[in-house]
Order: sequence, then C-alpha cells, then structure tokens
Amino acid sequence: MSDEENKIVAGIIEEKEPSSFKLVAALGIAGFLSGIILVGTFIYTNPFIIANKEAAIQRAIFKVLPNCNSYTVLKLEEGKLIENIADDNKEESDKEELLIYAGYNDNMELIGFAIPGSEPGFQDIIATMFGYDDTKKVIIGFEVLESKETPGLGDKIFKDADFQTNFTSLAIEPEIVAVKKGKKQKANEVEAITGATISSKAIVRLLNKTMAIWQTTIDDYIKQNNLRVLNKNE
Repeated sequence: MSDEENKIVAGIIEEKEPSSFKLVAALGIAGFLSGIILVGTFIYTNPFIIANKEAAIQRAIFKVLPNCNSYTVLKLEEGKLIENIADDNKEESDKEELLIYAGYNDNMELIGFAIPGSEPGFQDIIATMFGYDDTKKVIIGFEVLESKETPGLGDKIFKDADFQTNFTSLAIEPEIVAVKKGKKQKANEVEAITGATISSKAIVRLLNKTMAIWQTTIDDYIKQNNLRVLNKNE
C-alpha cells in the first residue's frame, strides 16, 4: 500500500473516532435531561408523599390516644408549647419544627398528648408515635410510623401483639427499662422481644429520650393554660 493510501486510511479511522468534546457534550446533555426528569418526578410526587405522611400521622394520633376525637397541633418555641397555626406560605426549612399533638374527647376535655419520636434501631431509624397521659405519667398507646428492622425479628416491634401490650399503661418514672420476656414485674418495665433485643431496647431509649424532652414542657403547658388531662377513673 502506497503512502498516499495509508494517509487516506488513517484519515478515515481518525474521523470515525469521536472527539473528547463530543463525548463530554453527550454526557452533559444526558445528565441535564436526567436532572430534569428527576426534578419533575420530585415536584409531581412530593405533594402525594407529604399528604400520605400527614394521613399516617393523623391515624397514629387517634390510635395512640384512645377516645380521641380531635386534636390541636402544638409546637415548641423558646422552650414553651404554643398552638401551631398552619401557614401554607411557610418555607420548607420552617417545617422542621418540634411538634406534638394535644388530644380531646367529644366534650373537648384534654385526654393526653400524642408525641412523635425516633431512634436508630438495628437497621435504620425507627420513627414512632406514642400517647402520653400526663395525669398518671404513663404511656397509653404506641404506633410505629416507619421501620426497616429485620423481617421476622425486629419488625415484631409493630407486628407482635404481646409487645404492643407493653404500651397500654407504661409508667415513665423513674425511667422505662427493658426486661426479658416473662420477667416484667413493675409498671415501668417493657418485655423485650425474644431475638430482637436491639430493636426492643431502641424503643425503650426512644421513649426515655423523648419524654426527657417533653415531660416538663407538657407540665408547664397544662399549668399555664389551666388544663389537666382527664382522669379515666372519674
């Protein structure tokens, strides 16, 4: 093959190889389009996600506060609980407020507080809602909102009916402690799930930490507003 023919063949090969600029441009366009798709998907689905979370919270409030028919949202501001007024114009950053829910019966009598809490478990963060009776200083209901604990073991924190009975009248003082199944003797003890001790203890830590944040604040709120939680025995 002559030198002239070699030059022609080499030129054809060079033309077939894409330039670095074309590769970068193609990747940039692909990334841009992917970004648009992701943002569009988020914008479309986010309202549904928020609505589903709000519905789950509402269901949990009525479940953990027996005989609750209505509730007021309270937020922690400067160390005090005040009624949270919904504002559709609030920025997203403002929505990370500390909130709890005061529950009322048909006669608008205060029956307790629904309190959200979260704590790392064996797999991931466990998010819950629990009911609290300030008159008796006991937890009166418990619901898991989100959990990725091990199926068949850790997920028993919301599937095991026996474990749920720990939270129908659980004393928070002096503090909640976990004991082995069948060993519960005191009102502040929680029977751990066999084979899921880590998840069980995570719930106990969650309850103790959350009540350490809210107990005094709730007491002050009741005193300042001349309220008291309805005694179920009255």
